[in-house]
Amino acid sequence: MNVSKYIDHTVLKAETKEVDVKRYCSEAKEHSFFSVCVNSSYVELVAKELKNSDVKVTAVVGFPLGASTSETKAFETKDAIKKGANEIDMVINVGALKDKRFDYVLNDIKAVVDAADKKAIVKVIIEASLLNFDEKKKACHLAKEAKADFVKTSTGFSTGGATIEDIKLMRGIVGSELGVKASGGIRDYETAIKMINAGASRLGCSASVSIVTGAKENNSTGY
Repeated sequence: MNVSKYIDHTVLKAETKEVDVKRYCSEAKEHSFFSVCVNSSYVELVAKELKNSDVKVTAVVGFPLGASTSETKAFETKDAIKKGANEIDMVINVGALKDKRFDYVLNDIKAVVDAADKKAIVKVIIEASLLNFDEKKKACHLAKEAKADFVKTSTGFSTGGATIEDIKLMRGIVGSELGVKASGGIRDYETAIKMINAGASRLGCSASVSIVTGAKENNSTGY
């Protein structure tokens, strides 16, 4: 299996420098990754570096806590799209979900979907490691109701990343209508394949080059 087109090549650490972002863009073009995922301050640079390539630009919004206001998330979304983002990965307000303030969570997601205005794909990060079973289900239903395009497991900055169980649960809830993005802790080819086989249609990875290198080394497996 060609995993490259599943991968959002991700560089989000606070200490990220321009040279790091440029390297990730170069790697993304070389290995034909789906997108490069960055904090919004780097969107303009990434759009410039990826110009005339097939690699998309993904910006995170409300990252990593999800606790900024809906208005702030909407502004960040519009600004990122204006600067060249094709996809938006937004973080839900986890505390509001746990408070069962479901209308707030729904409207928070809708604010980003409306701000994107079909000019960019919207992925909803539910931060599954902080949620119980029922909360995970509810978050997926709310993302679906808000007409987002994807649900995503994790920011990679919390207590855990993607699990096979969460991918299966999320895919079971959203069906074929939404994409499912596995993110956090995917560092090798075998794990990437397991996530895809469980139902992931996109992978958020920082170890992307190692993953595709592993794929080449494991061609005999039949993937």
